[in-house]
Amino acid sequence: MTEPTPTADNSNIQPHPSSLTSSSSTPKQETQETPKRERTMAEFLALMDNYAPIIPDAVTDYYLSKSGFDCDDVRIKRLLALATQKFIADIATDAFQHCKVRQSGNRKTGKERKTVLTMEDLSAALAEYGVNVKKPEYYS
Repeated sequence: MTEPTPTADNSNIQPHPSSLTSSSSTPKQETQETPKRERTMAEFLALMDNYAPIIPDAVTDYYLSKSGFDCDDVRIKRLLALATQKFIADIATDAFQHCKVRQSGNRKTGKERKTVLTMEDLSAALAEYGVNVKKPEYYS
C-alpha cells in the first residue's frame, strides 16, 4: 500500500474516504462559491451604472425617500427600479392573460375584438400577488 507521491499540481492525490465528511467538505464548497457569487453581483452592479430603467431615477428617488429609504448608491436605486419594473410587467402580463380568457368566451364571429384591460382583469391579476383591489361602490 503505497500512497501517491505529491506532485506540483496534486492531480493524482486521492482523499482518504474517512476524510470525506459533510462537515469538512461543506466549508470548502461555501468558500469556493462565495467569491463567484460576489464577483457576479459586482459585475451586475457595474452594469447598472450604464442601465437606465423605464422608471426614471427622479421618480425612484422620490418614492424611496418618501418610504424612508436613504442610499447614495445610484446602482442600488436602479436595481430597485428594475425590480419594480419587473413586478409591474408581471402584473400586466397576468392581467392580459385574464382578459384573453374572459374574451375567449365572448368571441363574436366575423369581427376581431380589441383587447381592453378592465378593472376585473387587473383585480384578478393583483389578487395573485396578494394585493386586494376593489372598485368603490359609487362607481357601479
